[in-house]
Amino acid sequence: MKLGMMERWNVGVFVVLLSIIPTFPLSAQTDARLIEALRLAQSGQVDSGRAIVRRLLATLSPGDSVFPQALLAAAKMAPDAPTVASNLNRIVVEYGAGPWADDALLLLTQLYFAQHDPAQTVQAAERLNRDYPDSPLRPRASFYGGRAYFELKNEARGCELIRQAQDGAGDDVEFKNQVSFYAARCSPPATATTTNTTTAPPTDTGAKVQPPAASRAYAVQVLAVKSAAQVDDMLTRLKVMGFEARVVRDSTGFFKVRVGRYATREEAQRAQTRLKQRVGGQPFVVDEP
Repeated sequence: MKLGMMERWNVGVFVVLLSIIPTFPLSAQTDARLIEALRLAQSGQVDSGRAIVRRLLATLSPGDSVFPQALLAAAKMAPDAPTVASNLNRIVVEYGAGPWADDALLLLTQLYFAQHDPAQTVQAAERLNRDYPDSPLRPRASFYGGRAYFELKNEARGCELIRQAQDGAGDDVEFKNQVSFYAARCSPPATATTTNTTTAPPTDTGAKVQPPAASRAYAVQVLAVKSAAQVDDMLTRLKVMGFEARVVRDSTGFFKVRVGRYATREEAQRAQTRLKQRVGGQPFVVDEP
């Protein structure tokens, strides 16, 4: 879902959605039935796709882990903007602790922006920033939120969000270019000025001065294999889901796929939880120099 966010569905039936919600690769969903429903919809068989989702929503319990995914699929195939918003808001309100709430908030941010509603846009973007600080979708939401703040004549906050989007753009060249266009209207952030003062050297008390501790970083390891094909598949999956992944090769020939460089173990553990929910397997936190 996170790959190619700015593309548009090329299906004539989605007249409303063509101006509201971008396309989403099928691998964003994890349930085979929903993947098939979206495939049908994107190939022009919209009614068939919607029928699959309706049946699922009618038969699944709201407590089923697939239920919020089905709501997300229903939003992507909805015939009008109010239905889109209704499904997305339900995910945010009823499944806020689940792995799909940040997806729903990003889509709401884009929906409200397309509807020229800057107040609602910034509300959705700020909520994603506040409630899901580790979400890889924050840069996208900040991009729309920043532009909405510009419309509200709040240049200061708009530039803050645009800088957040710029910092989190990763290697997505198209997105970087889009953000840079709006970043050009923002002056560089102020830097603290320092005054030259002369300080006396410390008195030698005989105690050894300890050098500052080396900064540490943490990552989440998702895979360790010797097959380059498996590595490529995992990197593609992670990129689609919005995670910045890289490969580390050790002396034994294993390719280790890792996500992120986090300043604290707690941040890495939160990312580990999201990866477990989205990708499966047994991701774990590792120290990095």
